[in-house]
Amino acid sequence: MIKKLQKFLHWEPTPKPEYNISPQIYSELKPFRLPVILIILVFLFGTLGYVAIDNVDVFMAFYETGITFTTVGYGEIYPMSDNGRLFSVFLIIVGYMVFALSVGVVIEVIRRGTLINLLKERRMLYKIARLKKHYVICYHTQFTIELTNEFRKAHIPFVVVSPREDLEEIAKEYNYPFYLQEEPHTDIAMKKSHLSSAKGMITLSEHIADNIAMISSVRLFEQELGRIPYYIMSIGEKDRDVEKLKKLGANEVLNPSKLMAQRATAIAKDNKIKNLLEEFLYSESNINLEQLRIPKQSWVIFKKLKETHLRDLTNVSVVGIKDKNSKFIPMPKGDIILNVDDILYLMGTKDGLKRARILLRSSKKPKEAQYV
Repeated sequence: MIKKLQKFLHWEPTPKPEYNISPQIYSELKPFRLPVILIILVFLFGTLGYVAIDNVDVFMAFYETGITFTTVGYGEIYPMSDNGRLFSVFLIIVGYMVFALSVGVVIEVIRRGTLINLLKERRMLYKIARLKKHYVICYHTQFTIELTNEFRKAHIPFVVVSPREDLEEIAKEYNYPFYLQEEPHTDIAMKKSHLSSAKGMITLSEHIADNIAMISSVRLFEQELGRIPYYIMSIGEKDRDVEKLKKLGANEVLNPSKLMAQRATAIAKDNKIKNLLEEFLYSESNINLEQLRIPKQSWVIFKKLKETHLRDLTNVSVVGIKDKNSKFIPMPKGDIILNVDDILYLMGTKDGLKRARILLRSSKKPKEAQYV
């Protein structure tokens, strides 16, 4: 009945992490068992003692035990016999010993810090479990700092996974909203980062061996899940490293040194214009580039590009088309015929691209197109 009501009201249960750290938390709580048991025994012993010595009711005896054990100083709540007073003194001494033991246990657990770290991690795992279509960024490097900064600007969700012990301080300094201190290539890290619902993975280690291990591990994890392939990106300092990572399954491998050299060359050729495309895509001009695959039900299939009036209706330009044979046509002319699964490279504002997606995915020709 409750499930039906939740479904009717569109209530979704709180997502739970794929990796449960509750057993570790319970393990850290084990030292508290002895103090709790002793406290219960003291209350039981005190209650039965007052009932036997002064013949009071159970509730009165329990209350007297409580105020005596905690030494709150309320005094006697009923006329107490001499034996009862001696029993109270003994109970106070026992209570003090139990209290000292309990404080020692609490201080020791806090001093280790493991329990506090586990509770922090548990909160983080529940936050990460709510993410969908996010990116898992592996290893903290200078590239990670710059990439996460751009991701935040573009509102792309991400989780940073790194084995560094000072990751918490790093996350506070560089505003990582979600982070995990784990070896990224392990199954535990993949479950904690909620990789099953992620869009892709980016590995940015300065050592190629780490990137190789990450790509291989993610592809194996992907096969175990039986899901669509992840989009995997990485970096490589040498051309042979780039080729090796691509052969292992990376979709994109960037060579930072080569990219910097290409940009420097472009600026050297014409330092007034610099890189016009970069100015459009990476500045605050609100111009974006997006890929859109034409679905089977789209009304634009077998239509000429100029017949879609895409530019007039959405103020979005088609800067390239890739057909099903992966042939890329830059700056296509209006007479080109659009087919199923053609990938259009669109450039425009965020709102324009949103209208273009709606227009191209629609099965019926919009009325506005008839008057253009």
